[in-house]
Amino acid sequence: MSRQIDAGHFRDAEAAIARALAQPGLAPEQRVALTFQHERMRRILLDFTLDANAVKARLRQSIPDLTDAEFTAWDRAGLLEKQVIDGRTLYFKRSPGNLFRLSADARARRKVQVPFDDGPNEVLNDHHRAVRAAALAQHTSSVLPRRESVTQILTVKADAVPAGETIRAWIPYPREIAGQQEDIRLVGSEPAGASIAPPSTLQRTAYLEKKAQAGKPTEFSITYELTLYARYVDIDPAKVTRTPITSELAPFVTERAPHVVFTDAMRAYSKRVVGDETNPYRIAQKLFAAVDTIPWAGAREYSTISNIGDYTLHAGHGDCGEQTLLLITLLRLNGIPARWQSGWIFSDGTYNNIHDWGQLYLAPYGWVPMDVTFGRLVADANAKPGDNALEWFYLGGLDAYRIAFNDDYSRPFVPAKTFFRSETVDSQRGEVEWKGGNLYFDQFDYDFRWHRADVPRGGGDAAP
Repeated sequence: MSRQIDAGHFRDAEAAIARALAQPGLAPEQRVALTFQHERMRRILLDFTLDANAVKARLRQSIPDLTDAEFTAWDRAGLLEKQVIDGRTLYFKRSPGNLFRLSADARARRKVQVPFDDGPNEVLNDHHRAVRAAALAQHTSSVLPRRESVTQILTVKADAVPAGETIRAWIPYPREIAGQQEDIRLVGSEPAGASIAPPSTLQRTAYLEKKAQAGKPTEFSITYELTLYARYVDIDPAKVTRTPITSELAPFVTERAPHVVFTDAMRAYSKRVVGDETNPYRIAQKLFAAVDTIPWAGAREYSTISNIGDYTLHAGHGDCGEQTLLLITLLRLNGIPARWQSGWIFSDGTYNNIHDWGQLYLAPYGWVPMDVTFGRLVADANAKPGDNALEWFYLGGLDAYRIAFNDDYSRPFVPAKTFFRSETVDSQRGEVEWKGGNLYFDQFDYDFRWHRADVPRGGGDAAP
């Protein structure tokens, strides 16, 4: 059924699901899996909402004189993500905007050249320089601590749940990671009495309950403080050795279906990129550089993708989580332990976003960070002395402007959800449900507010 859905044969999949659910003696886990495939189709149709005329109309907002020939050329090149579903060609709702990230020709045709809203740390800057300088001077990999106060708000839309019914909410909450984020303290919550999952929970959350009121949105929030560190590991490739795979590392060099699978296509791609290289760090550099060339584009919901690593390999684009899962798959395929992290990134101004990255294990250095979406930091015409040494900053280092909510993906919540999660892989926006079912992303909003807690207010504050 999953293959039928991926092929766009929704009517056939619906019929197959109905037949399977009618079978006597169906195991509970099979029933859940089948029911989710039905839900997956619903979610796909929420992502793929545009026909060709609607895409052209969106594009003409930026390219008023767009020609049909241009549209056809970009479409045939696979630059406008689409699916044929039961004979209808439907385009991904973010494909018009994504086109300008994927095509230089399309960017050049825009009537107004609007810069992309990328994060300040995606280009080499003084923060990266300061992190490396401090790490080398202090002979440590964790530097430049900063204390932050963060509030995350989750707002359920008015009348999404009948008045008087209890809404259950899970808001992501960080766990202690030595040398990365420490001294985490819950300041408060709305409503009061948030239940924080145990520190061992790899996708940690704060759990809250509140009753819905007629005609009014229902707001949940948590506020906490924590100390964040930038990280920089000064890796000498000559010192890196092949890692003995202990029982602790074994889970991080194996496949983990459905999203980390060593397919034939993955093996062929890896062989083409790695060649005859044997040094683990040099292998990691080659794979990091290769995935870094895959352009970023806004992604469909992860829960709708049957194998994220494989999807990213073939799609020609990927967002941060898709790029990270592809890199994790390739590293594990080459015997290099790799694992997931994700959470939220921010700035001293107003920029903030949810984000995914990871870690890899290199002997003798241990676990070190990697962020293939930020990628290689290439020195430009305004480069300063020593900038060339920062090219591989994000293969062994991290900026201090991020909070990890997750040390793995697709792990259970505490307390457990009753219904399907809206995000089956990641956990950043929050999750909500009531006795009538899960509330999907079109039924609630989320937001972040933050300020430095170790300097007077006004230094690095976000807008309230």
